[in-house]
Amino acid sequence: MILVITPEVMVPDETEIINQMFQEGLDLLHIRKPQITRNEMSDFIRKIDSSFYPQLVLHTHSELGEDYGISRFHVREKDRQEKKYKPFKEGNIISTSVHSITSYNSLEKEWEYAFISPFFPSISKKGYGANSTVVREIKHRNNTGVKLIALGGIDQGNIGEALNAGADGAALLGAVWEDNNPLDVFRKCRKNVLL
Repeated sequence: MILVITPEVMVPDETEIINQMFQEGLDLLHIRKPQITRNEMSDFIRKIDSSFYPQLVLHTHSELGEDYGISRFHVREKDRQEKKYKPFKEGNIISTSVHSITSYNSLEKEWEYAFISPFFPSISKKGYGANSTVVREIKHRNNTGVKLIALGGIDQGNIGEALNAGADGAALLGAVWEDNNPLDVFRKCRKNVLL
């Protein structure tokens, strides 16, 4: 399973690139744009082909889910710990983020999957994750009810390593959006997973 997370700020032709990624096999798109307004988010969603709405995951403006038939929501680690997700979990698919295998192992089955990061040193946040032990800790995974998605520093060169280490999928961010040809990077990552 390959997921892509949007960059926090808009990039040229972003929704056009996203539509192309979906056409080429993108499983899920996480829309993470914490600074945009409700109207800007609505405009962003409308530029994505509606046939892909079931594959969109909202990080903010969850109230738009009903307007667009989006039933996937991502909950920040802090909001999960404070139980802020409880009001809208019924009938929806929820995911969250963790930063240790201990936190991951303690997740209840109500979560479809969890990002665990930083898996490798971050591409977009220079210096972040350089000393991460997540890759080594993954062997202590004992939660079989929640999928584990590797996040952080994933690119076409190491996506296979992430999956071989025990991740159920990988999330792409910096490798895709910091490249001049995001679609090409996505294609290479997907190809390396399918080999």
